[in-house]
Amino acid sequence: MTRANGASAPRATLEAPPPPLRVAMLSMHTSPLAPLGGRETGGMNVYVRAASGALARAGLRVDAFTRRDDPSAPEIDALPGGARLVRVPAGPPRPAAKEEQSAWTGEFAEGVRAFAAREDGGYGLVHSHYWLSAVAGRDLARAWDAPHVAMFHTLAEVKLRAGASDGEPPERIEAERALTRGVDRVVVATEHERLLLGELYGVPPERASVIPPGVDRERFRPRDRAAARAALGIEAGARVLLAAGRLEPPKGLDLLIGALGEMKEREGLLTIVVGGDERAAPELARLRALAEARGVAGLVRFEGAAPHERIGTYYNAADVVVAPSAYESFGLVAAEAMASGAPVVAARVGGLASTVEDGRTGYLIARRCPRAFAEKLDLLLADEPLRRRLGAAAAESMRAYDWREVASRLRGLYAALAARAPAAAGA
Repeated sequence: MTRANGASAPRATLEAPPPPLRVAMLSMHTSPLAPLGGRETGGMNVYVRAASGALARAGLRVDAFTRRDDPSAPEIDALPGGARLVRVPAGPPRPAAKEEQSAWTGEFAEGVRAFAAREDGGYGLVHSHYWLSAVAGRDLARAWDAPHVAMFHTLAEVKLRAGASDGEPPERIEAERALTRGVDRVVVATEHERLLLGELYGVPPERASVIPPGVDRERFRPRDRAAARAALGIEAGARVLLAAGRLEPPKGLDLLIGALGEMKEREGLLTIVVGGDERAAPELARLRALAEARGVAGLVRFEGAAPHERIGTYYNAADVVVAPSAYESFGLVAAEAMASGAPVVAARVGGLASTVEDGRTGYLIARRCPRAFAEKLDLLLADEPLRRRLGAAAAESMRAYDWREVASRLRGLYAALAARAPAAAGA
């Protein structure tokens, strides 16, 4: 373009858009691709995998890092949405309990840093999951001068207060006290958890963001019960209770077995327990012995761990899902079951008290008493219209829990923190 006096007009300057934020998602002690129901696998694995994929679909560059526990596994695997899973060396390449891994957080951080150096040099934000990752993440955030977000999933002081643990390592208690106050933001699943952070750890409310996990509502939705039962080899006319998750004392399965002994509606009853791996053998033996002692061994079927893509079939086959945990920060099993159209009978603890609406989507039991659980289970099994009504309300209530919404809220948090921080390498 030429001006009237013959001079050329200045060209508009087109600035290149900023590169997408690079996020290091840390899940040191357990892989987001591990089968669910094992000793170290549960809702956190689902969260890391689903959130990483949703954030990647939303335009961020997300690498989820986990400790290599199998020498034959590839260094890099694909996660949904274009995110990546990166396995880094830390300790011997074999499965290990969380307690053993606390000695390897420095190695893990160094492995992540070495991988980043081979690629683009660093990440613009670190999002750590569980305290072990947060210890490693603290070093990485300092090295990259990047914001550090942490989601602890469970906290030692909270578990002890709830009676969900007989004891926690002092190292964990001390680390969590420092980390909850030292990270840039703690993400929690419920307002109840944010209040506990303030009460037990002195975390100001503005330093904790309430962002509930999502539910894959395509995978977990009401489907034909007869087809689900046929796929699992369950008799069409059986009355089915379901419990899912890790086999460990805090999950309260002894309470469920005690409730079976108190129930009146035991004709045709089948209780399916999904979860547990070889390291859960002592707990499985304890539960089997308890079922024998209560005279209900013939009513309980222990299925072992199940792939996440198959667990929805169990929810669809169940009449009622039971969540008797001593504590749950959110209660993903309850949320997935509700999305699948199953009413839930749950302990009134932690996030379960926020997820299940008493009398509308299921029942909350305030007392850790087998008879109290038995009364509600008997009520639901005897009243099909009630089960259908609560199940339909449960599925409807889960419409608000969507991973795209989780990603949107996390992106907003990341952007706010990154705007305050110096530009990090590779961001």
